[in-house]
Amino acid sequence: MFFETNLTQSRIAQESDLGVWPDTILHDLLVERAALGPDKPAIVDSRRTLTFSELLDEVERCARALLTIGVGRGDVVQIQLPNWAEFAVTMLATERIGGVVNPVAPIFRFNEVRVMSELARPSVVVTTREFRGFEYGPLHQEVREVCPWVREVILVDGTGHEPDCRSWEDLMATGGASPIDSAHLDLLRPGPNEVCEVQFTSGTTGQPKGVMHTQNTLGAPVALILKQTGRGPDDVFHMASTLAHQTGYVYGLRVPLTSGSTTILQDVWEGQAFADLIEQHGITNSMGATPFLADLLAVPGIEERDIGSFRVFICAGAAIPRPVLEAASEKLPCTVLPGWGMTECALFTTGRVDDSFEKRLTDGRPPAGCEVRVVDGKGAVTDIGVEGDLEARGSLMFVGYIQGRELTDSCHDAEGWFDTGDRAFMDADGYIRISGRTKDIVIRGGENVPVKEVEDTLMRHPSVANVAIVAKPHDRLGEIGLAFVIPSGDAPTLAELADFLAEQDVTKQFWPEELVIVDEFPMTPSGKVQKFKLRGL
Repeated sequence: MFFETNLTQSRIAQESDLGVWPDTILHDLLVERAALGPDKPAIVDSRRTLTFSELLDEVERCARALLTIGVGRGDVVQIQLPNWAEFAVTMLATERIGGVVNPVAPIFRFNEVRVMSELARPSVVVTTREFRGFEYGPLHQEVREVCPWVREVILVDGTGHEPDCRSWEDLMATGGASPIDSAHLDLLRPGPNEVCEVQFTSGTTGQPKGVMHTQNTLGAPVALILKQTGRGPDDVFHMASTLAHQTGYVYGLRVPLTSGSTTILQDVWEGQAFADLIEQHGITNSMGATPFLADLLAVPGIEERDIGSFRVFICAGAAIPRPVLEAASEKLPCTVLPGWGMTECALFTTGRVDDSFEKRLTDGRPPAGCEVRVVDGKGAVTDIGVEGDLEARGSLMFVGYIQGRELTDSCHDAEGWFDTGDRAFMDADGYIRISGRTKDIVIRGGENVPVKEVEDTLMRHPSVANVAIVAKPHDRLGEIGLAFVIPSGDAPTLAELADFLAEQDVTKQFWPEELVIVDEFPMTPSGKVQKFKLRGL
């Protein structure tokens, strides 16, 4: 597949001069780590443990298998898996042969997966037979009916008897029997500026944007976070956010694999289980949205647990409430660092370990090689402390949307500043504080909810004349969806709307969780709903 990016030779030269881009690929680092510590655990999930040498061996077999079943340079491999080792194996193997990884979160169902498949056009899908009561084989068979370019569906933990699917064991056996050797694989080594990932993010248009990244735009945030936090091979990382979200993808896999650290993957989030994992494995670092931190603090007797190894928690996805940060300072041994980022630019601003308490209530500041600014409606930089639109540019930025240059260019100005869609304040030290969004999304537990898609679906309900969904603050999840509905006839109940969304295969986490019945919406003269007024009701 051809990927049209906005990456220019001038940007490559500029980044080379800055020295932020690592100019390597993750597989090279895996080979080094396997040589230095072959028996060291690389990945521990709920099902098994892989040492660095075992991980490298599985990656090589998987890469040979993918070639054997027809995956070529530039072909997309879609991964919809829980936080299991097979996710890492597939990712590394795909990159090894110059393929492109398309991570898809396990929560997504037919509607979302179909749209992503239509845009990314994966030739192979690696998923699981079943997870948390849902069967993924039938889902992807249904997608294949409208996306015939999907040639193979690979099922982890499959029985081998699912119709038109191949089991993971069969895939790996194919790789083991392949005559393709490492020298052949080395010939396929991609360059660090080739597209290696397409990650979808929910927007306001009803269609997700396919964000393209390279080894360099993914490797840069890895190097920066390791430098900022002082982490290294003796650390033990933890990730409970899905590996199919950029948080998990970059900071749950690429960071520890780069540093030669062990990573502990949690496939079902629960605060008590996380505390147990810290004690069991000596976890030193984790990252997630505010609910993860709040749930850890809610574990009974957490301050009495043997969790002294836990040193850094990066809290991103929503602002850290002061009471939560105060409780973490009292009960936990770790330093909680704030962060703000997007699929387009990974973690673009962060706090520092030596920041004051008040600074850690901001969303941090950018590292070297990256810039943010706050501008008014005319594009002029605002004064310190004045709210405006947040723009960003720098080494961590993506290389375009899969939809094409028109969409990519519409989000950048002539000087390369990217319109993040967020509102923010900046202080005199360059720290930002996100104050809201111009984008029409709700961020629930760190996950972007495609509001327009849900609204469009609800408009098909016979009792809904019009609907507007806005974000409502929530102590644990950061935000939940609040639906304002103008009824058509008898007013619907929240339960009725939930049943309807379930019938329409809309992901449950996207459903509004509160309902308000109204007679009319506040409108602009041009006929647009003034959602900021609804938020104030």
